[in-house]
Order: sequence, then C-alpha cells, then structure tokens
Amino acid sequence: MRRPCILIVDDDPAIIKFVRANLKAEGYETLAAMDGAGALEVVERELPDLVILDLMMPRVDGFEVLRRLREWSPIPIIVLSARGDVRDKVKCLDSGADDYISKPFGVGELLSRVRAVLRRAQGVGTVSVSPSFTSGDLEVNFGQRRVTVAGHEVRLTPTEYNLLQELVFNTNKVLTYTHLLHKIWGPEYQDEREYLHVFIARLRARLEPDPANPRYIITVPGVGYQFKS
Repeated sequence: MRRPCILIVDDDPAIIKFVRANLKAEGYETLAAMDGAGALEVVERELPDLVILDLMMPRVDGFEVLRRLREWSPIPIIVLSARGDVRDKVKCLDSGADDYISKPFGVGELLSRVRAVLRRAQGVGTVSVSPSFTSGDLEVNFGQRRVTVAGHEVRLTPTEYNLLQELVFNTNKVLTYTHLLHKIWGPEYQDEREYLHVFIARLRARLEPDPANPRYIITVPGVGYQFKS
C-alpha cells in the first residue's frame, strides 16, 4: 500500500527537520520546501497528499500559497504558524486551509491533526443509499464525489465535500454543532466552532444562489445547521 506523502513548508530548517523526523517515524513519506515559491513548484511536480504550511516565509508567503493552490487544487493543507491570533486563523480557513496549528506545538497534536485531515481527504466512510442527490440546481454524485450547480462543476476541498455530504445525508434534519464537528473533524475538534462557521460560509459561497439568504444550508441559531431540500 502506498504511504501518504506530506510536504513540509517552512523557512526554519530546525522545524522541517523536527516535523520530518516525526512524520517518518509514523510511516509517512515526506518532502520539504523552505519558501512559498518552492512549495508551489513541489506541489505541481510531486502532487503530495498533504501540505503542512508556515505563513511567514520569504518570496511567497503562506497566504499567497494558499490562494494559488486553491485556484486549482483541493489538496489538504494544515497551516503551522507562530501567528496565533484568531484573525489569522479565520483568514487561513477562509482562504482554504483545512486546519490551523499554532507554534509551539506538541508532536501528539500534530500527528493527530495529520491523521484527521488525511482521513477526511479519503472520505468519512458513510455509505449512501442512492448514488446521487438533487435539489433545485444542486446535484451531488456520491460515487464520483462530484458536485454541480446548474450543470457547472463546483470544486470542493475534501473537508468541504464531507461536510456537505453529511448535511445532505441528513436532509431536513437539524445537525448540532457538536455532531458536525465530531463527525467531520473528529472528537478533538469539538470546541472549534469557528471551523464550522467558516466552512459553512465557504459552502454557501460556492453553492447558494444568494449566500446571504441561503436556500439550502440553513442556520438553526444556538443549535447547528440544516440542509433543506
């Protein structure tokens, strides 16, 4: 079985060495880049399964790497940064990051997040009773993990797709914040409600005719979200 390959992007050689050693000990293949421009080249050439990305780097910073990658690739991205401000965290998630870890960090936390993101990239393992779902202009093909709106394909990241799938599988049911965080991100994310808010906003921006007045993904204040058919 092919081992997942992870690209580590950081301008600090000590961080790369530390992260690389711990990932290799867990059986992962690793690649490294010391700036954003190099990271973009490696992703295009090697197509890794996951990127661990620092924000503050020379030439091209992490925010720009996120923006450029999300123009063409749904590759999972974990931001690993010394910038712990909640605004930076939300900005990264808004820009397409799948997770955000603040430095300093523990090895256990990092490895747990890596496993969780790779698990989401492979799908949450839920089986559909139907190969596809249609509501209005929205169609979800579960077998192909393909989403279209008015006949036009919408590219979603693995986490965005898994969140939409969970909502669609439970159409017209109210799903609590806790349920969605546990189901899509894992039990260690149950207090990360801002993740859910950001990813719901990202789905609405991609799927809703009017994201400010959603037709599909409805907020149930103080409780969670509901997908309405």
